[in-house]
Amino acid sequence: MPSPARTTDVPPQPWTGRFDGDGPEHRRWWQAVTPYAPHRPTHPQTAGSGARPAVLLGFGSDAGVRRNKGRVGAAAAPATIRAALGPLAFHLDRDVHDAGDVTVTGDALEAGQARAGLAITELLDAGVLPVVLGGGHETAFASYLGVAGSAAVREGLRVGVLNLDAHFDLRDEPVPSSGTPFLQMARAEAAAGRELQYAVVGISEPNNTPALFRTAAGLGVDYLLDEDCSAEAAHAFVAAFLAQVDALYLTIDLDVLPASVAPGVSAPAAYGVPLPVISGICRQVAASGKLLHLDVAELNPAFDVDGRTAKVAARLINTLLR
Repeated sequence: MPSPARTTDVPPQPWTGRFDGDGPEHRRWWQAVTPYAPHRPTHPQTAGSGARPAVLLGFGSDAGVRRNKGRVGAAAAPATIRAALGPLAFHLDRDVHDAGDVTVTGDALEAGQARAGLAITELLDAGVLPVVLGGGHETAFASYLGVAGSAAVREGLRVGVLNLDAHFDLRDEPVPSSGTPFLQMARAEAAAGRELQYAVVGISEPNNTPALFRTAAGLGVDYLLDEDCSAEAAHAFVAAFLAQVDALYLTIDLDVLPASVAPGVSAPAAYGVPLPVISGICRQVAASGKLLHLDVAELNPAFDVDGRTAKVAARLINTLLR
């Protein structure tokens, strides 16, 4: 199995941030994150332990957004998220490492997804928690390739996919894009003799066609509409889904949030799910002990305002790793 150093295109870069001192009581993310070196593999069922190191992996891609006729710019997101994480005070009781970036050049999306998938599989099989910084939501299929190739799946764990998103991303298109990853997952799972366990929080009815709702129904997708996302309803929905799976792949499309909170995305939300609800889901998932893999997608720094969206992305990652 190739190591992330051989499947990534950009090595970890130096982190920067505010300096208050060298002691642990002053530590910030930029002082805590170190370059990733492969760890001794652990059994995948230990995934979810609070002591499990987290490893950041960037996926610099907006090829899928371009194919989906969205606003490009998400390829710059990994560096922007790191810059937003750097100054945050470091309260985590786990180590955090940086494995660098996989970058998609031009329209070579599938090759980039395959490289990222190999890196993610290696990280998962080493017993760490991969945290992928997208990229458009084509990031999700790269994540799927990594999870599907991992020991967790090979050894029979039931892995569910929880998507925080205004869109199903189940488009049936001749060319894969940021709008197709979960239909691609469903077809790949069917080809492997499995069924995709997929749930979505934050679906915007006006932004998903009746055809997409029919596809979701045909695949048995559970979903919660954005207008129904009270804290209580979201907690109950996520709890029910977590009860059905042994391990969880969480993917956050930042366009699930209101445009006032997350303006820097390809498709800003007119309604969106309130940040406290999304943050509550992150805390719930982290506390479940079932989090196997996570990614954050669709930050577009070119359209952000005062770094709001990048700061939200950083805050959610920090919450998930507490």
